[in-house]
Amino acid sequence: MMLPCQAPSSNRPVVATAESQVAVFQAPLVMKRRASGMHPIGGSLLVNQSLHRSFGVRRSMAVTRAVKPTIVAAASVEASSTQNDPDAENVVVIGSGPAGYTAAIYAARANLKPVVFEGFRNGRGGQLMTTTEVENFPGFPEGITGPDLMDRMRKQAERWGSELHTEDVEEVDLSVRPFRIRSTERELRAHSVIIATGASAKRLGLPSEPTFWSRGISACAICDGASPLFKNAEVAVVGGGDSATEEAVYLTKYAKHVHLLVRGERMRASKAMQDRTLANPNVTVHLNTGVEDAFGGEVLEGLKLFDTRTGEKRTLAVKGLFYGIGHTPNSKLVAGQVELDEAGYVKVNHGASTSLPGVFAAGDLHDTEWRQAITAAGSGCMAALAAERYLTANNLARQFKQSETAAEPANGHSTNGNGAAKATTASVDTPDAFDINVDKHKGQYALRKLYHESKRLICVLYTAPTCGPCRTLKPIFNSVVEEYKGKVHYVEIDIEQDPEIAEAAGVMGTPTVQMFKDKARVEQLSGVKMKKDYREIIGRHVGAEVKVAA
Repeated sequence: MMLPCQAPSSNRPVVATAESQVAVFQAPLVMKRRASGMHPIGGSLLVNQSLHRSFGVRRSMAVTRAVKPTIVAAASVEASSTQNDPDAENVVVIGSGPAGYTAAIYAARANLKPVVFEGFRNGRGGQLMTTTEVENFPGFPEGITGPDLMDRMRKQAERWGSELHTEDVEEVDLSVRPFRIRSTERELRAHSVIIATGASAKRLGLPSEPTFWSRGISACAICDGASPLFKNAEVAVVGGGDSATEEAVYLTKYAKHVHLLVRGERMRASKAMQDRTLANPNVTVHLNTGVEDAFGGEVLEGLKLFDTRTGEKRTLAVKGLFYGIGHTPNSKLVAGQVELDEAGYVKVNHGASTSLPGVFAAGDLHDTEWRQAITAAGSGCMAALAAERYLTANNLARQFKQSETAAEPANGHSTNGNGAAKATTASVDTPDAFDINVDKHKGQYALRKLYHESKRLICVLYTAPTCGPCRTLKPIFNSVVEEYKGKVHYVEIDIEQDPEIAEAAGVMGTPTVQMFKDKARVEQLSGVKMKKDYREIIGRHVGAEVKVAA
């Protein structure tokens, strides 16, 4: 378990100006130790752009409501028409998470060499990348974090020959055979498709939600919980299920006190999570409590609440509001092509088969009842086995004989379909182990030193150990930086290890990228962007264009 960040000397946020940001990095380059950790450098909180972390697959074209005539027309296409296409893939898996990765593992072990589109902008790994402790997945008696579990599943899929692409799928055409799949980087055809795009976290839709998103309101406790904004402050979590109670308990590592706001008369979480929540002295459960709106200045300062029985209104002073109120299925990609229910979930028969032969669904995209990691994994298994049977029955399967590849350490970074580098930054820089001629660095000492002495563009990546999107961005951003050797200095900051400098830089969530040139901040980006976006921005500041393969 991670230790909570030490509380700053003041919890009152100040909005930074460009001049104050410069002053932040003028602190002495001497490492002063105190009992509480690194000596705070003071500073301010800047407003980040809003983060959108709900997992889903982007689509560039308009999406219509599923209608049966369209579905019937698509279903009438004969599978036999695909037999003469030797270039078509056996199976394409769209989405990651326990359903997508399990489908990939089973399909790969069947020598089908599945192609997996993991998703990019919202990160690979699905909802578990924003889950703290997973304690009910078999095989992990001590529990495991969601991101660690997804890393292990991903490596297992790679081990058996799955072809992984960290890309968003923009369009799927199921009216033709083979099916056509177009991502942000490529287009291919496939005899079968497994849709495992999962579900996205719901928002309350408060009037002030856009104003305070990423300035106090968040849908990802493990992404943003370690932010200096919430350190030693009071925060609130909305929801009464397992997700909400897990977030409430997790946030006690950083916040002074957590208020769990439950609309109903009781919590819906498992008995174990209810007991753990109620036994925690730093969590207060408010039943029959709804949220009307949020208020504050530059950052969130409180909530307007109401009693769901009497309508009585009151306010609650908090610095953070985290959502744990359920999810919406990410089915827009196939809407109008396979049959959906009224809520937008894909209808399946016999466990995984959709209304269209050759198209299968797995995980939370069709699960309206259980929505567990283990059931999602099970449905991924069923989808892969069903796809194999379909391909075999229609004489479409091409066998790829291949040996398993060596698995890397569970916490390592592997090369993905985008060619992301395996290497990450080295250990934290110290006065005795700092070399300005090295391109990559880690820790606040390196950042301060480079801020004063480097003539290059300085790219700073702020991360947190349990942040799922950070794990997606690290190898991608590393690979982009490597294209500018000798022109860029790269620094990785763990906001748990260096909370003072994160607070001074105004970092309110992870991942965040800041860029500095000549002691001035010139760029700030939140969340995960495309590689070409980072290339364009870095190239603009260093005056160099890197030629890369299409």
